Amino acid sequence: MLFEGFEDRRIQTAEAEIAVKVGGSGTGLLLLHGYPQTHMMWHAIAPALAEHFTVVTADLRGYGDSTKVASGSDHSAYSKRAMASDQAAVMTELGFEQFALCGHDRGARVSHRLTLDNPGRVTKLAVLDIVPTYKIFMEANRSIAMSYYHWYFLAQPSPLPETLIGQDPDFYYGYKVGSLSPAGNSFFHRDAYSEYQRCWNNPEMIHSSCEDYRAAATIDLEHDEADLDKRVTCPRLALWGGYGVMEKEYDVLAAWRERATDVQGQAIENAGHFLAEEQPETTLNALKSFLL
Repeated sequence: MLFEGFEDRRIQTAEAEIAVKVGGSGTGLLLLHGYPQTHMMWHAIAPALAEHFTVVTADLRGYGDSTKVASGSDHSAYSKRAMASDQAAVMTELGFEQFALCGHDRGARVSHRLTLDNPGRVTKLAVLDIVPTYKIFMEANRSIAMSYYHWYFLAQPSPLPETLIGQDPDFYYGYKVGSLSPAGNSFFHRDAYSEYQRCWNNPEMIHSSCEDYRAAATIDLEHDEADLDKRVTCPRLALWGGYGVMEKEYDVLAAWRERATDVQGQAIENAGHFLAEEQPETTLNALKSFLL
């Protein structure tokens, strides 16, 4: 049974109701998922971390069973700042003014923004398989554009991507996640994958996820540009897939040292993009070495 011993909760923030699972005891550790997934991506890691922390796995606004917030023309409702505000409020409601934070993909981008906007609250920050959003957009080349085509596709005006994806959501989902790992979809736990598909077949989640990427290409860049001289000071761990785009295209540690003062990290061998599910034991060990 996935997440055995965890409690399902729904926590109201100023703008959204956030679905979470909470397990373990001790200091707080918030885990945030990426696209196009939900908190279920942590199923192989969260129970082990709950032996040391009170682990909170949350669905970002617009994803999973969290509120699909209405978005205006400026896409600010899905800015990483707005999404981070939800998660900071979740941890406050659960009694954690300070906590450790780990995010994958979109969740890692939310995690970086949360840490910037809430100095002193995050004790340690781990980001999985990303470099800064601003860097990717400002330094894009042919290889990045081909590998990250979905950044530009999903950011197109509504209803173009929503309509095309909505014609066959399961096909798009399988193609998208399968293209990001050399193992295709074979490593996903059956129950977790079924849960991803359940959530993904909600047209509101498809729309919200597009709004996430529209925000990334617009208002998030404005926020990032305003903070280019601001550095995160808490310890940061960067992990990335040894077979992934980050390994091929970037010096990941150098990229984060432009935005943080204390950075360490490594590639996770034999992994593409979904580190926590492709190589859960190696990823868990790296996280424990950093967090404990």
